[in-house]
Amino acid sequence: MSRLASYARSPFGSAVLGGLVVAILGWVAIAAGWIESEDSGGSGNVVLPISQPAPGGDGAEAGGGVSVSQIYDRTSPGVAHIEATGVSPQGPVPFGGPAPRQTATGSGFVIDEEGRIVTNAHVVDGASEISVKLGEDEKSYEAELVGEDASTDIAVLRVDAGQDALEPLALGESNGVDVGDPVVAIGNPFGLDRTATAGIVSALQREIQAPNGFTIRDVIQTDAAINPGNSGGPLLDATGRVVGVNSQIESSSGGNVGIGFAVPIDTAREVAQQLISNGEVQHAYMGITGADLTSEIADVVNMDADAGALVQSVVPGSPADEAGIEAGDATVNVNGQRVRVGGDLIVAVDGRDVQDMGDVISAVDSKSPGDELELTLLRGGDERTVSIELTERPASTP
Repeated sequence: MSRLASYARSPFGSAVLGGLVVAILGWVAIAAGWIESEDSGGSGNVVLPISQPAPGGDGAEAGGGVSVSQIYDRTSPGVAHIEATGVSPQGPVPFGGPAPRQTATGSGFVIDEEGRIVTNAHVVDGASEISVKLGEDEKSYEAELVGEDASTDIAVLRVDAGQDALEPLALGESNGVDVGDPVVAIGNPFGLDRTATAGIVSALQREIQAPNGFTIRDVIQTDAAINPGNSGGPLLDATGRVVGVNSQIESSSGGNVGIGFAVPIDTAREVAQQLISNGEVQHAYMGITGADLTSEIADVVNMDADAGALVQSVVPGSPADEAGIEAGDATVNVNGQRVRVGGDLIVAVDGRDVQDMGDVISAVDSKSPGDELELTLLRGGDERTVSIELTERPASTP
């Protein structure tokens, strides 16, 4: 799996927000945090379907895609310009700059004829007032915050607009996206309404930091230009279906350098469903950080195993701590990566072999708070099995 962060899943850098334009020039960096499990639990009552490509466009289905201008004409009416007043600061200001302004602009997109709009949580978090403009219409609508989930950086708004003003976008499947696929981003970079940029899917299965310090997994990387103000806008495939929610960029300058990240629509759809049904999303939580056991690490520490997840840290008072899981007490440097060793190695979850930390995270992802997880552990040549009752994830990383 290709990763933005190191395999050790600890704060080895931070991703920079790519879509929040604040009234101060400059923008906010997301502080790196401890990486835990990532999921949205069970599905809600509302189901957002996987949509077929929108009709028209000179045989998009038969040809496998349409031009950027056709995608833009078809989808831009469903893209929202969002202005949020009184938003919460999203972390330290880079280079000791001034405090972030309390008004921000971002993007979003309409998902149904009820007036619901998906955007990023960091665009609207803490806002006292949210206004939305749709497509080329200059009319401003007051928006209701249906719910937000900081762990996936997804929020849902609702506007009371007539159906003639609502142009829901078709939702695709991020699971079917491949590296090299053409994509189009539409949003409001630097407040410039209805801006389209085009590129390709540069990489898959990236990891970025959510506003609360946890990790968003399976993120889509693109070289389509994404800048402050694009946050929450759609990343569209060659048939005009949404495959991601533009969220962050990686940049040393604060501007686009061709490395942007979008939350996968498969994640956003599931989260949006729960927010619409319940107003919140529940995430199961175990309370560890971990590193993949590689053959190089196994050779260095003379470990009789070739796969698994090395426990790097255990959050005090967490389910893992209460179950007696132990982190490593020594540090080794392998190929430039610092890894803690001497603690527990997770080799199986619920009886299924673990190849790496991703398998552990996926197992927690499939659970809800209150569910139990059985871990098979190795330490010092001894094997043991422990049962952990997962809890609700805390609001932020410890």
